[in-house]
Amino acid sequence: MKISSRRNSRVKLTNRGDLALYLIGTGSAFAKTLNQNNLIIVKGNDHLLVDCGTRCSQALHDVGLPLTKIRNYLITHSHADHIGGLEEAQLSGRYIVRQKPTMIINKTYEKILWEQSLRGGSEKSEAKDLTFSDFWSINRPQKLKGFPRETWEANIGSINVKMPRTMHFPDSANSWRDCAWSCAVIIDDKILYTSDTRFDRDLLESFDRKMKFEVIFHDCQLFTGGIHASIDELVTLPLRLKKKIVLMHYGDNWRDFHRQAKKAGFHSWAKQGHTYTFDCPS
Repeated sequence: MKISSRRNSRVKLTNRGDLALYLIGTGSAFAKTLNQNNLIIVKGNDHLLVDCGTRCSQALHDVGLPLTKIRNYLITHSHADHIGGLEEAQLSGRYIVRQKPTMIINKTYEKILWEQSLRGGSEKSEAKDLTFSDFWSINRPQKLKGFPRETWEANIGSINVKMPRTMHFPDSANSWRDCAWSCAVIIDDKILYTSDTRFDRDLLESFDRKMKFEVIFHDCQLFTGGIHASIDELVTLPLRLKKKIVLMHYGDNWRDFHRQAKKAGFHSWAKQGHTYTFDCPS
């Protein structure tokens, strides 16, 4: 893994073929000095935006990338820092560039996302009531067999993603089965990007045994309680896992926890605005 030495001033949606992750933001939902935890995956001529929060469009504009240039989306769950920019995406697609972007989404989550979040600002835009498929082309993932928990798979060109269900909210849920829809993203079988999740040792240990991840980008809340994994909980993981973990989705005061994270043996803190590049077999 190579990390860019400086923040990107411009972001492109193509590269020479290596797998590249551009961290649009690394902040928690309520961070004020950090962008939201959204991600662009680029590989050759293919790209995928993972989550599109309320600040995503502006953050992309600041690096010379209009939201209308994003053609492929994957949404991990329905909190505003992950879906707040989708109304702009779907309306600008239909009425400005007149081209539907594609979303990787199964039928279950499509219904949730449309009925509970996107329908209100878009359904009545024309004389005839509009539906999700009027705004989005759909890439239906396939449900996989033989995985430790419910997991879905799809491809965007050369980019492979697998989406295991996660245990995020509500905080009263005892397992991922009892939670609202949320998922992590496994990228090309080598990177686990948890998105938002409570502390879920089984997710990490069972999937790492199966996939042998190179890197794990993991949600890291700086206090314990609620619907996110805390740094104090993550410290209890085996060192072999902590060495792979890049901490993300943290609060504005993350620098106060540098010493604790270093002592625990975590790989690093995710760097907002930087690109992480992984070599691909030729």
